[in-house]
Amino acid sequence: MINFIGTFNVFPRLPQNLEPLREISYNLYWTWNQDAVELFRRLDMELWEETHHNPVLMLGRMNQERLQEVSSDDGFISHMNRVYVQLTVYSQEITWYQKNYKADDKPYISYFSAEFGLTECLQIYSGGLGILSGDHLKSASDLGIPLVAVGLCYKEGYFQQYLNADGWQQERYEINDFYNQPMTLVTKEDGEVLKISLDFPGRKVSFQIWKIQVGRIPLYLLDTNLPENREDDKRITRTLYGGNNETRIQQEIILGIGGIRALHAMDVKPLVCHMNEGHSAFLSLERIRYLIQNYDLSFQEAKDVGSFSNIFTTHTPVPAGIDVFPNDLVEKYFGNYYRNELRMSDKQFYKLGTIIQDKEPSNFNMAHLAMNMASFVNGVSKLHGQVSKKMWVDGFKNIPFDEIPIDYVTNGIHTHSHLSNEMSELLYRYLGDKIIQNPSDPDVWKRIDEIPDEELWRTHERRRERLVAFARSRLRKQIMDRGGSETELAHAKEVLNASALTIGFARRFATYKRATLLFKDIERLASIICTADQPVQFIIAGKAHPRDDEGKKLIQDIASLAKTDSLRKRIVFIENYDMNVARYMVEGCDIWLNNPRRPLEASGTSGMKIIANGGLNFSVLDGWWDEGYDSEVGWKIGSGEEYDDLDYQDEVEARLIYETLEKEIVPVFYEKGEDKLPRGWIAKMKASMKKLGPVYNTDRMVEEYARKFYFKSYERRKFLMENDWEKAKEFSAWKKMVIDNWNKVKFINIQKEHNNGELQVGASYLINAEVELGDLTPDDVDVQIYYGKVDDKNKPDANKFVNMKYFPQKDRSKIYQYQGEIDCDTTGNFGYTLRILPKNSLLVNSFELGLIRWA
Repeated sequence: MINFIGTFNVFPRLPQNLEPLREISYNLYWTWNQDAVELFRRLDMELWEETHHNPVLMLGRMNQERLQEVSSDDGFISHMNRVYVQLTVYSQEITWYQKNYKADDKPYISYFSAEFGLTECLQIYSGGLGILSGDHLKSASDLGIPLVAVGLCYKEGYFQQYLNADGWQQERYEINDFYNQPMTLVTKEDGEVLKISLDFPGRKVSFQIWKIQVGRIPLYLLDTNLPENREDDKRITRTLYGGNNETRIQQEIILGIGGIRALHAMDVKPLVCHMNEGHSAFLSLERIRYLIQNYDLSFQEAKDVGSFSNIFTTHTPVPAGIDVFPNDLVEKYFGNYYRNELRMSDKQFYKLGTIIQDKEPSNFNMAHLAMNMASFVNGVSKLHGQVSKKMWVDGFKNIPFDEIPIDYVTNGIHTHSHLSNEMSELLYRYLGDKIIQNPSDPDVWKRIDEIPDEELWRTHERRRERLVAFARSRLRKQIMDRGGSETELAHAKEVLNASALTIGFARRFATYKRATLLFKDIERLASIICTADQPVQFIIAGKAHPRDDEGKKLIQDIASLAKTDSLRKRIVFIENYDMNVARYMVEGCDIWLNNPRRPLEASGTSGMKIIANGGLNFSVLDGWWDEGYDSEVGWKIGSGEEYDDLDYQDEVEARLIYETLEKEIVPVFYEKGEDKLPRGWIAKMKASMKKLGPVYNTDRMVEEYARKFYFKSYERRKFLMENDWEKAKEFSAWKKMVIDNWNKVKFINIQKEHNNGELQVGASYLINAEVELGDLTPDDVDVQIYYGKVDDKNKPDANKFVNMKYFPQKDRSKIYQYQGEIDCDTTGNFGYTLRILPKNSLLVNSFELGLIRWA
């Protein structure tokens, strides 16, 4: 093997008047600026496609003659200058954050994710989690949120998919050339590359930092592919979700611990950290270490401070989707760290990796670590918030289900990143620039009604035509790449119909997503979709995990069906699903089909992307669709049922798909008047855009994160830092006092009003209680009446509570008298009990200490 003794980098040489192209290329603002995309296409359409929409690589490959030519083209220069002005104005204009909150110069919020889907040329994402992370950054940029992001820089990224002649998924791993991507190496003041070293067992592992500018937001990616590292350590950041369990813990150490140290090395010291999934949860330990080493706080004091400013978002509805490491592996990597750096015992440390506190943990759960270290925990849809509570209910013993401190923020999409150019121009023409500046404003979307039906429909039809042309082209390429016959190539020209009802299904091929549910009864399906006058067609795409043979079998079954004589013109499977394929599909499909097994879809965002493009959703009531659906805006599969017999469920829901297609969807689509317009369908398009458009976008989502979590965390953290962490130390001491005294807290006597338990509406039910608090005082606790209808006591959100009032007494210093009343505003049979909870203005929620005393 040949070893190079030195390296050097070669950059494109641009004529002086084309230098703005370089700055435009290196800021991903161009990914949601159609004018910028058109500029790159204008430069060289063929090379733009060949480089997978990578402007940096395109400039590097372009011959100097072409560059000289466009440098003398007044029209091109004018276009370039217009785009450059757009970037400059965007970077400097007053943002939502600046208008409503103070404008901090340095970012104080850090956002950590294992993957980011920003654009198709940056292959550092696998699916929905990455796209969401990328859209989060884009909206944070639009809103002006003072945020910085951290991820990993994968040399191979996620795999490229192709099918063999038998329809079986094959994986190909392509090397990412970071020097020809819109990213730059972070350097020190002297120009040397900034490198960070971490202690690994018996060695040090170093990484460098790549920066991607996403509008106003910097994203830093960590890369261990350095010559000073061992060969196996160079590969730590090589593959997204690759390797074994040890690779995963190494990646998560680099991401979490390395990410915090990288930010500090760049003089970015975030006060708030957002963990997008549990992959980055080790950052919470590093934040504690930093406070211990630099401010001489105790472990508990540092943990209390850290938890106030950590936010954890979970995206999985099943325990199997969470990273769990055996304790011996954790000990190998963290033994010295927790003993010497965190100053804690092994028993204390391993308790951090579980929320089940009444038994010794046998492994280390990353989601549990994040939950133990974050004061704010949320799911990604209303339903998923409930599912998360059910999944982790054992960690919240004695706490009523509806009060388990797990919130939700429903996901969204960055509207302008997923909107076709044609539809964008149409919306701008009728809705004005507010659709760009504030896509979460319902009043803006109400003006959809002003768009003439003819214009909306023709715009959508043009995108369907482009989708069909794209699908045919990709199908021909797929056939050629696997050495298909001339007959197959000829057939590829005949697939699909640009005027037919087009249904898209594209997602990760996990078994719970039931990609083949549609094909449960082939004859029934064919009778619906193969009619000459009302044809229906399906465009399907998606990848199975390389080790998921069940998912691969689903793809193989669909590929086989797509070759049959009866269905080959109606069903196309597009290989290598990525952001580019997704773009064509969400911009051109009439219907987006989603049929996961409820409640296993945490949110799902692909169906959100078709909303602004005029597409409609047809889905199981799961994830976001459970809260977004009504009959005016789309169709549902079932009514939210959950089944024990999964085969029966598949049979029932497949039949519902056929019936809905046959009796509702197809007739509405093809019902046209003399003007050839499907007015009923267009009405649904407009209703969907008006109702769902302002809600299911990341501008609304990021605003919600900011108001619910970011700003509260920031203010608390700033408060605790005052006077050399005086309040933090006081709060930790108070928590210890409460915990030490809690076994002395109890009810002594409870007296109710003597009225035989019969009251009329409008009356009040009076209750008196005497409580003993040990060394605590009424300032340290809340005494509450907890009540509700007896028959509904186990229903979420059915019960209520009221605080009882403390009445001072002179003669019994350790016994305290409380009184409270229940307002009887509805009829029925009610029950009640009493409880005592810790009280402190700094507690994020009353259950933060895990302490509760029931009567």
